[in-house]
Amino acid sequence: MKKIGLAFALMGVIGTSSFAQKIEYEEYELPNGLHVILHQDHSAPVVITSVMYHVGAKDEDPGRTGFAHFFEHLLFEGTENIGRGEWFKIVSSNGGTNNANTTDDRTYYYEVFPSNSLQMGLWMESERLLHPVINQIGVDTQNEVVKEEKRLRVDNQPYGNILKAIKENLFKVHPYQHTTIGEMEDLDAATLEEFQAFFKKFYIPNNAVLVVAGDFEKEQAKKWISDYFGPIQKGTVIPKKQYVEEPITQQINATWEDPNVQIPMLITAYRTPSMKTREARVLDMISTILSDGESSRLTKRLVDREKKALQVGAFNFSQEDYGSYIIYSLPVGNTPLSELADAFSDEIKKLQTELISEREYQKLLNKFENEYVNANSNIEGVAHSLATYYLLYGDTELINNELDIYHSITREEIREVARKYLNDNQRLVVEYGPEKK
Repeated sequence: MKKIGLAFALMGVIGTSSFAQKIEYEEYELPNGLHVILHQDHSAPVVITSVMYHVGAKDEDPGRTGFAHFFEHLLFEGTENIGRGEWFKIVSSNGGTNNANTTDDRTYYYEVFPSNSLQMGLWMESERLLHPVINQIGVDTQNEVVKEEKRLRVDNQPYGNILKAIKENLFKVHPYQHTTIGEMEDLDAATLEEFQAFFKKFYIPNNAVLVVAGDFEKEQAKKWISDYFGPIQKGTVIPKKQYVEEPITQQINATWEDPNVQIPMLITAYRTPSMKTREARVLDMISTILSDGESSRLTKRLVDREKKALQVGAFNFSQEDYGSYIIYSLPVGNTPLSELADAFSDEIKKLQTELISEREYQKLLNKFENEYVNANSNIEGVAHSLATYYLLYGDTELINNELDIYHSITREEIREVARKYLNDNQRLVVEYGPEKK
């Protein structure tokens, strides 16, 4: 639940859904394999068309990192029927907005339009899939855009390489060891034919889900979906490669130098199971216990009581194949980083040996219920949740019953999962500090 709540916490409310209401939807498949999910919400005159493709950074070939994220940009370049540079003009001139984002596991595109422009949104997404123009001009243009994004958000951003420092040490065989944005030398070395082949391999209707959510009439929407997406040829879905990581049995120590920081950071990370597992949800709850809010255990101890940390946080970075459970802290003054690591260990050991109190448990459930409400309080959130639950979890109905899973997690399970995954000999410890002169 936390992963969904965090993703949409900053989104504006565009049409609200009642908390008490079950989210109704209809799903079906076109003959070409495109999965379609329809969710009606007439509370505001807006509609969202979104397509999630089951391709992310983990699907890239060695030496060609960054392809999935690159396509997030490249597929706004234009199509055979949408001129280069016209995509955003068409959206804005019809009163809409649009965006896209990429993870290691999937790529997501969406438009938000006034409800009378649903046909426009469906046509544009079908154009992206059926008639994209992938040429050298677009590749060269977006290469510079991605380089600038990497400089701005990663290379020149304080602590911008935290995930890279973690992933390359936590994963040895899985492509999760690479960052989503990739390495610029890989994109520079790629040929136009390689980009075209990547599109042909992954951007096929039977590797995607289309979600229409908001104020629309179903029968009309179904007709347009059939008209625009039906003619697209079914592709050959390549089975996902399976990667098995050997268990971590001895603490891994690593360092990272960042020229953009002055205060060192202590990071510990543990390799955890797929986000689809019950245990991953338990780890979500553990992160809330440790660092969510001023009354959380690590914050009370390191920031308030002992005054050893400026900031501390813990979160379960869940992904389709594996997860990474991450704890980080910035020390106060000359506090040794080893003292922060010892405090992390100490608080985890308490979770491994003592049941949390009934009061803390109830507070925990209340927080997750609130996050669930926030995640699905607008149609953008609902559309994203529907696509994610279908494509990555294989169970669309989780949008209505995942909260029940969290409610069924016991205090004893919290203790057992902490014992299973969060031991000192299973962790990576990274000292992330200033560049040494």
